[in-house]
Amino acid sequence: MPRGKSVSSSNNVSQLSKLYNDYWEFILKEYPLSATYLGDHRYDSSLEDASEDAFHRRVGQSKKYLERLRSIKKPSSKPDLLNYELFERELKDNLEAAKFRPYLTPMTQQSGLQIDIPELVTYHPFGSLSDFENFSGRLRAFPRLVDQVIQSMRSGIRAKIVLAKVTAEKIIPQLEANVVRDPKKLDLYKSVENFPPGIDSGEAHRIKSDVDDAIQQSVVPAFEKLLAFFREEYLLACRTDVGAWSLPDGNERYAYMVKHYTTTNLSPYEIHDLGLKELSRVHREMRAIVDQIGFKGSLQDFISSLRRDRSLYNTSATELLEGFKKILLSMDEKLPLLFGRLPKAKYGFREIEPFRAEAAPDAYYYRPPEDGSRPAYFYVNTFRPEQRPKYTMEVLAYHEAVPGHHLQLAIQQELIDLPKFRRHGGYTAFIEGWGLYSEELPKLVGFYKDALSDFGRLSFDAWRAARLVVDTGIHHKRWTRERAIQFFLENTALSELNIASEVDRYIAWPGQALAYKIGQLKISELRDRAEKALGPRFDIRKFHDELLGDGALALDVLEGKMQSWIGREYR
Repeated sequence: MPRGKSVSSSNNVSQLSKLYNDYWEFILKEYPLSATYLGDHRYDSSLEDASEDAFHRRVGQSKKYLERLRSIKKPSSKPDLLNYELFERELKDNLEAAKFRPYLTPMTQQSGLQIDIPELVTYHPFGSLSDFENFSGRLRAFPRLVDQVIQSMRSGIRAKIVLAKVTAEKIIPQLEANVVRDPKKLDLYKSVENFPPGIDSGEAHRIKSDVDDAIQQSVVPAFEKLLAFFREEYLLACRTDVGAWSLPDGNERYAYMVKHYTTTNLSPYEIHDLGLKELSRVHREMRAIVDQIGFKGSLQDFISSLRRDRSLYNTSATELLEGFKKILLSMDEKLPLLFGRLPKAKYGFREIEPFRAEAAPDAYYYRPPEDGSRPAYFYVNTFRPEQRPKYTMEVLAYHEAVPGHHLQLAIQQELIDLPKFRRHGGYTAFIEGWGLYSEELPKLVGFYKDALSDFGRLSFDAWRAARLVVDTGIHHKRWTRERAIQFFLENTALSELNIASEVDRYIAWPGQALAYKIGQLKISELRDRAEKALGPRFDIRKFHDELLGDGALALDVLEGKMQSWIGREYR
């Protein structure tokens, strides 16, 4: 290769590296809570600017980054070219998403400042005097954030881009939980219940007084103001129809969401039909287990009997947590049979906070910070444990912790050769597709010994297939909430508590629920293809290491990557 070409190529890569770094620095500064969560503490005293001006500034910056990218010649090496193409894809997606003005609906029952601020105590550092002062500064900045959010939501009312009333109503108790007379009743106060040894009693007293005052003078009044806004203005303006189609830009918005979350060109009609076909297949497998158990009656009769049998449900939060710990301890020991590479980061357990548990899912995963200062967390919903079945605990644990989200996301974060926008980002269809694919993996190493637990696994698969039907039903076919709930009751084994929570989640988050099954089907298809092509040379550990080795990719990119790997392994 001529020397000049090599230098030019090196310059291109250097320019691109600087661009990726500049972009990531911008993201961290714009979203300081995310920076803190990831272990970057330069912005620990700040909260996000949620104003309309800030939104437009971010859009303008994305356009500038895209212009810079296109001024640099595409690199020739495959890894560098992949970085280039994924960065371009991310910026274009940012700009397409901006058309729908997401700042107009900054809160749902699943996300927003009413969850982010109380949760801050779980990851903001409290090791030094400046840490406490930063925390107090954030609390005092909270009223400004609330004012920005109210202003944006008022703009949403004028534009008729508002939440469905049924989901907005679920925000009310979340706000009420933060309107207290005694600061000690808020989780935020936990920050000053214990001090590290380096802080003397005088400073500790001052800090405690400062945080107490910030909660009373800033946080609580701001929540009161937001609560009054919701009750007196916002709920009156909310949509009575639940589907995205009822928004002024609804059809275009949902088409974007489908493409964004699935990384495919599948239409809502195709996804709806795919869901029905998958549901039919899973029902046949469920029926086989019912026959094996010896139950006489229909599949629906069996599901009804499970809902009525209280011995199949947990009796306490402690029983639920201990059950999950036991399941995952056993799975940890078997991971080397399925993976060559395991993450260095560990995971722990936490209960979902009471103020938001009713509207929260059964469980979810929080990734570890980059600096390794704390583990990842498997969050468990212990609200009404008597309505949470034991026979779905295995499948839930495998999805959220190992070999599901913890394995994929912690490994991705440890891929230090990748630019940070890839290490800390990725595509939902891959991330959730991996989680769903991981639910069945433990069968290969001897788990789901109990037929009812295997039925629980299939019930989760049916749930994700039903999601394809219900999400497209609500947002494209104009289903009502009641019809969606009835479809779940008739086609899945979920409890009524979970079904209502799930349907409301899909109403608030159009398209996201499609990612799971679409991603799972693609990953399973790629494994089937590799097993057929490689025969006895197929090694599932190598397959999984390759699959996870570039982070969470778009499904079309993943397919090309894995096809190339099959070709290399075949030679």
